[in-house]
Amino acid sequence: MEMQQFYYDNKIVNKFIYATIAFGVVGMSVGLLLATMYLFPNLTDGISWLSYGRLRPLHTNAVIFAFVGNAMFAGYYYSIQRLLKTRMYSDVMSNINFWGWQLIILAAAISLPLGYTSSKEYAELEWPIDIAIAVIWVVFGVNMIMTILRRRERHLYVAIWFYIATFVTVAVLHIFNSLALPVNGMKSYSVYAGVQDALVQWWYGHNAVAFFLTTPFLGLMYYFMPKAANRPVYSYRLSIIHFWSLIFLYIWAGPHHLLYTSLPDWAQNLGVVFSIMLIAPSWGGMINGLLTLRGVWDKVRTDVVLKFFVVAITGYGMATFEGPMLSLKNVNAIAHFTDWIVAHVHVGALAWNGFMTFGIIYWLLPRLTKSELYSQKLANFHFWIGTLGIILYALPMYVAGFVQAQMWKQFNPDGSLVYGNFLETVSEIMPMYAMRAIGGTLYLVGMLVMVYNAYQTVRKGNAVEDELAEAPALAKIAPYRLKGEKFHGWLERKPIQLTILATIAILIGGVIQIVPTLVVKSNIPTISSVKPYTPLELEGRDLYIREGCVGCHSQMVRPFRSEVARYGEYSKSGEYVYDHPFLWGSKRTGPDLMRVGGKYNDNWHFNHMWDPQSTSSGSIMPGYKWLFDNKPMDYSQIEKKMSVMQTLGVPYTDEEVKNAKASIAAQSSKIEENLKNDPDFVKSYAQSEKNAKTKGEMFVPMKDREIVALIAYLQRLGTDIKVKETQK
Repeated sequence: MEMQQFYYDNKIVNKFIYATIAFGVVGMSVGLLLATMYLFPNLTDGISWLSYGRLRPLHTNAVIFAFVGNAMFAGYYYSIQRLLKTRMYSDVMSNINFWGWQLIILAAAISLPLGYTSSKEYAELEWPIDIAIAVIWVVFGVNMIMTILRRRERHLYVAIWFYIATFVTVAVLHIFNSLALPVNGMKSYSVYAGVQDALVQWWYGHNAVAFFLTTPFLGLMYYFMPKAANRPVYSYRLSIIHFWSLIFLYIWAGPHHLLYTSLPDWAQNLGVVFSIMLIAPSWGGMINGLLTLRGVWDKVRTDVVLKFFVVAITGYGMATFEGPMLSLKNVNAIAHFTDWIVAHVHVGALAWNGFMTFGIIYWLLPRLTKSELYSQKLANFHFWIGTLGIILYALPMYVAGFVQAQMWKQFNPDGSLVYGNFLETVSEIMPMYAMRAIGGTLYLVGMLVMVYNAYQTVRKGNAVEDELAEAPALAKIAPYRLKGEKFHGWLERKPIQLTILATIAILIGGVIQIVPTLVVKSNIPTISSVKPYTPLELEGRDLYIREGCVGCHSQMVRPFRSEVARYGEYSKSGEYVYDHPFLWGSKRTGPDLMRVGGKYNDNWHFNHMWDPQSTSSGSIMPGYKWLFDNKPMDYSQIEKKMSVMQTLGVPYTDEEVKNAKASIAAQSSKIEENLKNDPDFVKSYAQSEKNAKTKGEMFVPMKDREIVALIAYLQRLGTDIKVKETQK
């Protein structure tokens, strides 16, 4: 049999590893800063680009797409070449993948703190960056598929199946969720509205976790766990069941993020059913991973790589058991909008993705540098301090979640809320936030230890950038099934057919859930009293989006006695028909704002946005002083914004678009007059005007500043339908 020599490309693997380590430090540091802001809310007072609302999406994007994404590519490029016995199809494509991905991360790091965001969770980046993501993802996919087609290994190993499913599904999810109409170079509106937007977003959001944070790392587990243990994977048959059942069931589960909301009941119930079924394939994968270690458990006690892998897979098992449990309506009623969800997400991120990444890096670095790991003791220290960090992060957040849920729902004998003031809950859980910050600090310390260990390992080693290998040429593959060959055995040597079947499997659930919601109007009943936002309110809503307010405040009153008593009438699907995008939120660090319109006067909102603690003692909300700056609000795009909304079906008339600026002037002047009811405002306003004239600066009337537009939006919320008097 003729043997062919070729070279594996290790340069691309090294690049992604170094990027993983660097962005891991950045993403976790931003996360720790955010955790600290809960304790010291005015830590970055007055600095817009360092505010909590703008940094939160930076943290999630840095950890998910920069840290985990680069780790995924590093593992992919190493394992694909060796599983297929060939170099990657194109070094140029590999490098376009690397540098393009880093430029996307850089664009995110610049645009998000500047307030350019779509506000969609895990999909906050604006439309030009979304297009760049799609292009780079396709480059990666083409490179992978072409490499598969010119492989020297007849059968595709299970890891490759997961890689293919990841590529196809992430492409579909990203494209459909990112559909938007641009207003300008860095502003767009989602083509979906309200309930439809929520369903598409969480179809994406849940499956971004499934197919960006889970399936690729399951593929990496199937490659690196057997390699590190020097054992074959426990069960080939179980891996087949695991793969097909997981990719088919996962795609249906998104609606469990929207239980008790305005989403139609049939969609919610489908999400619950398929979420419960997900336990089986998820735990099948966990069992397959852990039982691969049968007979080598003694090695686990001494091998730091296997320690990381064991905790990672255990964390995966915990998170994938908890997820279906959180999909049960009675459990979801307790957990949703609380810090329980924060704990759940971080068990998956810190344990599963973080520890799998650390184990892979510790396994790869000595092999890529032809040396030993610089310090096993430091690696073990990283393992133990990281494990302790996960525990000290997660447990306080679970406690905080239970405390929040119980306090929100308690009633006095007379039917009033025991804790009518939302901030009583916040004060109660502050110690848990402090412990969370300690846990995050320990985890980051472990990451920094790895940086030093990796640096010293690379420094003393000799990098092998092009690694010589040889393998026999692959004979022509028969297109038909061979005698005695099982169907899946045939499928494993037919990558095109495998890709087509995987695509069908992931599309079925999406089509059945989403299409009826988009095309069947009876799913979203209209309410005649619900009208489009005025031009000023639309501008204020864009400010609300820019500042990331949706990260702490929901706009969804669920049909619970406690929520109706606290916030007012529960939310109806028809109230959101003009919301592009939806702003239901996923966590209540502050109270729900669906019915906040008219609850407080304009002066209260004015003072609250300047100094939240002055109006709400004990608040951990930061001030938004840049909204008050002596500079005019930019209304130059309002006609274009309204025209785009018209295209999306919002019933603005041409006359309303034409007179948008006049409408803004009238409504903003009225708000300014309302603000003058406060003598303190009149006094400080006159003083600021005098100061501006003294300095020779242009004085901008308050009605033309950003804060007035935001007040207009807040005062509109929930006022289209009659609202009962609620406790504050």
